[in-house]
Amino acid sequence: MAPEARNIAKGIVMAVGILAAVTLLLYLLWELQTVILYLFVALLLSLIGKPMARFFRTKLKLPNTGATIATLSIFLLFVALFVYMFIPLISSQGKNLSALNPSELQQRATLLWTQLSTFLESYGIDSSKLATQSGVASKLNLDFVPDFLNHVLGAVSGFSVGLASVMFITFFFIKDRVLFVKAAKALIPESHEEQILNSVEKINDMLSRYFLGLLLQLLIIFVMYLIVLLIFGIENPVIIAFICGVLNIIPYIGPVIASILAALLTMLSHISNDFRSETLPITIYVLIAFSVVQFIDNNISQPFIFSKSTNAHPLEIFLVILAAGFLFGILGMVVAVPLYTAAKVVAKEFFPDNELVQLLTRRL
Repeated sequence: MAPEARNIAKGIVMAVGILAAVTLLLYLLWELQTVILYLFVALLLSLIGKPMARFFRTKLKLPNTGATIATLSIFLLFVALFVYMFIPLISSQGKNLSALNPSELQQRATLLWTQLSTFLESYGIDSSKLATQSGVASKLNLDFVPDFLNHVLGAVSGFSVGLASVMFITFFFIKDRVLFVKAAKALIPESHEEQILNSVEKINDMLSRYFLGLLLQLLIIFVMYLIVLLIFGIENPVIIAFICGVLNIIPYIGPVIASILAALLTMLSHISNDFRSETLPITIYVLIAFSVVQFIDNNISQPFIFSKSTNAHPLEIFLVILAAGFLFGILGMVVAVPLYTAAKVVAKEFFPDNELVQLLTRRL
């Protein structure tokens, strides 16, 4: 075989081997996605629990194992309180929603669309004709709602195995943190050992503050949403406030989705014969109240949390989230801030003399 042909054959074999290795890796990641999820949740809990464990070790003089057990006990206490206080209520409300007759729900949605069309026609917008031509009313199908809620309730009721696994992994993440650092020292090159370990330590501290602040922010906005829904007598307020609060994790887009969801559920729960004077006003009031909640969150709680945890300018955070959203979608927007914070820490350790790095990391 000629040398050129031999080289081509080697290249083909290498390409096939790389393709097979990547395929196998993707297959393993897919099959082990539950384990990866457990590891990810355990890592987040270890970051959140790090300040607690440090407090137990330094202030209460507990040994490392005792401090770790105390930290996990706090996590389990919060889980128990959540289950005791919220799960029965959410479950009962979810069952009420899932027990809805799909045809009845569809009729209510169709009636709402008809009333909305009539209202718009009074202002010269022929939405009724447009709906008839496009077949929106006939294509409106809400059969998926009860099934979706039943799946959610099943996931909530069957999380005990996952909880035990996550707590077990979290225990060793917190307890044996020093061992992990020693293992890392054996793997990383000595020339960059100090820089890498300093970066890891700073990232750990900043992300711990970030996720603690994020939990506090979600709790605050959940309570405010719940108060709004209770004031206006919206059905199933706890589960709606919980879903809208979780949506707030998605920067900028999440609050918009939460407002749209709240508006739709408000109209569905307050359908009457007089759309203009009954259904529409209460929906507008709910939207205004949600806007006030989001204004408070965007201008008070969120900037305070981000400034304290990431030491970044609000415009800087906005541009990072916007770019991540265009490049990687919603997932990119969710992980943009912690990843950007970690990248800044690494850049400051390895390129401290770079002018751009100095500008971006001047607050670190």
